[in-house]
Amino acid sequence: MEIHDYTWLFVLGLLFSMLDAYGIGANDVANSFSTSVASKSLTLAQACCIAIFTEFFGAFLLGSGTAETIRGKIIDLNKFNGQPELLMLAMVCAVMGSSCWVLFATRQGWPVSTTHSIVGAMIGVGIAAFGVNSVDWSYTGVAKIVTSWFVSPVAAGIIASIIYMSTKYLVLVKPNSFERGLRAIPFYFGLTAFVCIFYVLQKGAPDLNLQDITPGIIWGSTIGATLLVILFCWFFIAPWFRRTICEKENLKWYHVFIIPILSPRPPVIEQKMELGGEEKGNLEIENEEEAKPTTFLGKIKNTILNGVRKDVVTCKEERLQKIHDAADRYDDDTEYMYSFIQVVTASMASFAHGSNDVANSVGPLSTIYYIWSTATIDVEGKTPVPLWVLAMGGLFIDIGLITYGYKIMRSLGNKITYHSPSRGFSMELGSCLTVLTASKIGLPVSTTHCITGATAAVGLCNGSAKTINWRMLAWCFFSWFLTLPAAGLVAGLLFSFASYAPKLISV
Repeated sequence: MEIHDYTWLFVLGLLFSMLDAYGIGANDVANSFSTSVASKSLTLAQACCIAIFTEFFGAFLLGSGTAETIRGKIIDLNKFNGQPELLMLAMVCAVMGSSCWVLFATRQGWPVSTTHSIVGAMIGVGIAAFGVNSVDWSYTGVAKIVTSWFVSPVAAGIIASIIYMSTKYLVLVKPNSFERGLRAIPFYFGLTAFVCIFYVLQKGAPDLNLQDITPGIIWGSTIGATLLVILFCWFFIAPWFRRTICEKENLKWYHVFIIPILSPRPPVIEQKMELGGEEKGNLEIENEEEAKPTTFLGKIKNTILNGVRKDVVTCKEERLQKIHDAADRYDDDTEYMYSFIQVVTASMASFAHGSNDVANSVGPLSTIYYIWSTATIDVEGKTPVPLWVLAMGGLFIDIGLITYGYKIMRSLGNKITYHSPSRGFSMELGSCLTVLTASKIGLPVSTTHCITGATAAVGLCNGSAKTINWRMLAWCFFSWFLTLPAAGLVAGLLFSFASYAPKLISV
């Protein structure tokens, strides 16, 4: 192989990597914000805006840069020595198989692991190329992936349950729940800040050389920053909550910084306007006209924003309504206060996803590009990811979330159990704690599995199995088992078709 040979393979890999990144945005990134949108702490549009930044910074600050497990520990790359074009073809087929499965699962509303999808695709390619024995089936390879199917949802569920049950019995069920919540919120913010800062300093981005920091400095910096966050919340955010939610003062977000010296302000005036029959009819007509734009630019705008305007919260099925009615309800003001911290934990969950999964979407493409531009193989499986590849992956991840993420948000939202801000906060914090910890110790868990396990566990904390949609949960678990063989079968068949097909020889 010469440099820039097989350009058609590079182009094909580029196109399907874009499609794979799109699928990750539609399926995986939606996991991070499904509970916040379902509990109405965030709108779908607000969740998309936050995810654009949190996914990138999660990948940059905690991402490993390459999907080493995918490329170096599933298949022995030494088997491709002397045949770089064959590895290039294998990566193209793998990303094709992965993207096809992820998009199919997203269309069905199945939350699947995009990491496991590309791992399954690589297994299929490895078997097609060198046989079953070429794949590392031990715990250092495939067995660790299978183990995480069971470990990650259980671990996330246990942690989320502990957080929710402590919140429930220390705050929510008490007569003075709002006052108790005001005292608890600073510590929740502090816990969230502690986890984020600790993992950034402990693992750190390779380019920032944060690994050289001594443990004493890491712990000192983390504890110091956490105490500052707690003090800020105690003296600034908690009083702002009291005056905004309880006393109904007309305060803006920037008043948080001057709340100790801010004089009392007039309360918010709620204006309610009753519409008569004719006025209601006119309003409905206007809404219909807005929903169906007549101009060309209006139609384009409506098409682009169609995925953001979807209703992912309302549940009209009678069976789902019964599941929601079986859940406990608590004080509205207290729940509303938890919606603020849920936004923080949702951002942290997205940050954790960026640290654990985003590099996997661009890993195969970086290998394809490296081979195409150098005509060699990096047998260590640590090919650097070019900046333009990261930018392309991030762009299509965001597009996938904005245009198609509503499918998975519906499934992981109110279709499994009833969501409220206090429940969603517990689910998200439990999930991202599990993901970040597993990422640190090298266990390749799935953000999808973690948030699903946390959602089910918090739903069971109502004390009744009737608060869980077991049918939806069973479909989710079934889709996890299908991921490896389905993606592997598609990728393996494509590789076999391309590599073992008869070749035309000119006479």
